[in-house]
Amino acid sequence: MSMTARQLARYEARARVVKALAHPTRLFLVDQLSRSDHCVAELTRMVGVDMSTVSRHLSVLKAAGIVQDLKRGSKVIYRLRVPCILTFFECASEVLETVAEEQRKCIR
Repeated sequence: MSMTARQLARYEARARVVKALAHPTRLFLVDQLSRSDHCVAELTRMVGVDMSTVSRHLSVLKAAGIVQDLKRGSKVIYRLRVPCILTFFECASEVLETVAEEQRKCIR
């Protein structure tokens, strides 16, 4: 059985979401936005890099549908659009723990 065009499109869409998360700063931003909404200036202070870099990371997350922005006066506030993405974090941690346990067994 070969992959259909519809299946391929679905996997490509999923890959875009995974690629959007494939950077430590973006993972940090998602983690912070899971706790509360923030403006770019707040996130910039938290990350410790320049505002344009944070804005670029937020743009990638927004394009993937992970975060959304809201205009409040002169500020743009970012929020996590889909909290279910945090399940991905839990899964990634579980993978790391499983691999670490397997490695510990090898050295015993």
